[in-house]
Amino acid sequence: MDIDAIHKALANPLRREILEWLKEPERQFPSQELPLSHGVCAGQIDGRCGMSQSTVSAHLATLHKAGLVTTKRVGQWVFFKRDEAVIQAFRDSIGNL
Repeated sequence: MDIDAIHKALANPLRREILEWLKEPERQFPSQELPLSHGVCAGQIDGRCGMSQSTVSAHLATLHKAGLVTTKRVGQWVFFKRDEAVIQAFRDSIGNL
């Protein structure tokens, strides 16, 4: 676990918001056609952010690099899920400060 990368990822309000949305994908992304068991499609996240696709992709890449989300490619689509184990390990680590 890269604590510094996680802190960098969490320093941005949009990235924190994306993580919050991914916590309850059924409620936040009800219009996704493919099963949410794959995660949330990058296009759904793009549409919700209201920013350019390249900007949102950069934010998602930062979350992925920090280990806060996992990715799964299905055909041409990339799906994102929170990595709850990493998030919990991070929470535990900051609790010991």
